Amino acid sequence: MNILIKNVQLDMKPVDIYIRGNRIEEIGRELNIPADKIIDGTDKAVIPGMVNAHTHAAMTLFRGFGDDMPLMSWLQDKIWPNEAKLTAEDIYWGTKLACLEMIKSGTTAFVDMYFKHKAVAKAVEEMGIRASVAITCMDQFKDDVMEQDKRKIEHIFSKDYGFSDRITLSVGPHAIYTVSGKQLQWVDQFAKDHDLIVTLHLAETEGEVQNALKDFGATPVRYLKNLGILSPRLILAHVLHLDDEEIQILADSGAHVVHNPASNLKLASGDHFKFDEMRKAGVNVGLGTDGCASSNNLDMVEVMRLASLLGKAWRRDPLAVSAQHTFEAATYSGAKMLRLNAGRIEKGYLADLCLVNLLTPAFTPNFNFVSNLVYSADGSCIDTVICDGKVLMENRRVEGEEEILRHAAQSAYNLINR
Repeated sequence: MNILIKNVQLDMKPVDIYIRGNRIEEIGRELNIPADKIIDGTDKAVIPGMVNAHTHAAMTLFRGFGDDMPLMSWLQDKIWPNEAKLTAEDIYWGTKLACLEMIKSGTTAFVDMYFKHKAVAKAVEEMGIRASVAITCMDQFKDDVMEQDKRKIEHIFSKDYGFSDRITLSVGPHAIYTVSGKQLQWVDQFAKDHDLIVTLHLAETEGEVQNALKDFGATPVRYLKNLGILSPRLILAHVLHLDDEEIQILADSGAHVVHNPASNLKLASGDHFKFDEMRKAGVNVGLGTDGCASSNNLDMVEVMRLASLLGKAWRRDPLAVSAQHTFEAATYSGAKMLRLNAGRIEKGYLADLCLVNLLTPAFTPNFNFVSNLVYSADGSCIDTVICDGKVLMENRRVEGEEEILRHAAQSAYNLINR
């Protein structure tokens, strides 16, 4: 399908955008090009689709369950026991709900770290967005479990699932306190051999840092350096607790970092995320929501605001973590992690984009669009979503959304009572 968007605001100026197939082919004024579909962009602005660089999509089923608890108690007493009961059907509907929520708030790609990859991929395929679906592993420092994980991962990557180009498989070792150094090194080599992305939780709490010093004789970032697994393939989630030398280690390695301000605040993991320091050192920093059990929603517009305001507050510096920088983190930086030619509205880039409704109080007056988007709006400002050149939402309607809401809610209730 070819799409022509007429009279939409780009960088505060009206333009037309012509999409041919899944790419942006032309941007200009008063384009006169035949198209299968014409979208009136009057009173709307165009932005790149956002990238949720760290989440656990099917944990939408745990939204509001086990709130106001410490991280480890929350995991051990509420989340892990119920995750053990999850079926592929549960994860399918939980992921469809996550995709629906992400579409309705302007996200067109995400990095997932959960279970039952085929159920996740099926949901993503049907919903029309992009995902890096991580095959999780955590050997709990047991050699027999590590061997089982190896066989599982090798088997999964030996198969051709026939997924579309929107879906890629990656590897997701959980964290340094659940995955042995040997398994981390094996995953790194496997990823290198197969040119895969790896995603890992790191330095999320002060307790993790103290335990790493005790168990490994090094802080988490230095531990990964000692293991020899830092590389541009690696996406590290959280990375709250680190020093200046570790920031430079990450910059030198090319590893990516994902800031998850909502879950960091809710779980009281920490608030001193060194966004500006990492960015200035050359670390590619993206943004994520984490799962709905710990952040409660998947709204990346809210994440941008939280990231900026939090970064200013703990530094006592109103110039820190600017709206423009968080906007770039939510779009281009996330796309870079996923190796996507996306995250910008430019000729030749993937047609993953959103139209923002400007006829709302949040954008009135509109002296600075990016500032209004980051500091005033939320995901409900997104009117239209296009991913891979296909319209997924228009006038805030997504096909089949009521059915998804009903099925996902029932799956959640059945799971907890199972």
